Amino acid sequence: MGKIIALANQKGGVGKTTSAVNIAAALGAMGKRALLVDMDPQGNSTSGVGVNKKSIKLSTYDALINRSTAASCIIETEFQNLWVMPANITLAAAEFELVATDFRENRMKVALDSVKDSFDYILIDCPPSLGNLTVNALVACDGVIVPMQCEYYSLEGLSQLMFSIKQLKRLYNPDLQIVGILITMYNGRLNLTLQVMDELKKYYASKLFSATIQRNVRLSEAPSYGMPIMYYDKYSKGCEAYEAVAKEIMERI
Repeated sequence: MGKIIALANQKGGVGKTTSAVNIAAALGAMGKRALLVDMDPQGNSTSGVGVNKKSIKLSTYDALINRSTAASCIIETEFQNLWVMPANITLAAAEFELVATDFRENRMKVALDSVKDSFDYILIDCPPSLGNLTVNALVACDGVIVPMQCEYYSLEGLSQLMFSIKQLKRLYNPDLQIVGILITMYNGRLNLTLQVMDELKKYYASKLFSATIQRNVRLSEAPSYGMPIMYYDKYSKGCEAYEAVAKEIMERI
């Protein structure tokens, strides 16, 4: 039975999509069957694995509103052991449509429960908000990874996110656990970075991933080619970092 992991942070630009794409690809390359679920209407995870958003016939939206089965919405990518449930701007409508729906927080859980036995890991790329889409992802998952930058606002937002996760665990998903906090865009030469890291180690030491994702030009270039970093430049530091994170995930969950 596959493990479902959401990558969530209400703050945008912290590396959720980059991390979701590259962790999924790394797990696939390690022999694990990985499904990447794009829950963001921007559809960046979809294009990040080489799928044209304009050519999508069935998407996360269709699975979420029960228009189609989850299995019908999954596309096999050109990368080893990697599948994607794609998304495009139509997913934005789900935020509003779910408001008037019974058991709206369970829609993605029901959808993914029907396919989880076909995969070892299912990674959900959440939008930068705590709306209905992210709530669905957190209710559906076994654990959550929190990507974040070493900045003051990110640190402030982390406590808010932790509170929200605690509430969702109490109300909807008692098995929800925090897999880890993943530091992205790391720059150890900045004093602010070191200060934020000290604060994180003080309060969340056991939750921090050992590997950090440093700022890397090749990592930034890969999405424009529709490729995970390990297929774009397997010898880059970004590739090494995400491989280390994937190995640590397999140890944690």
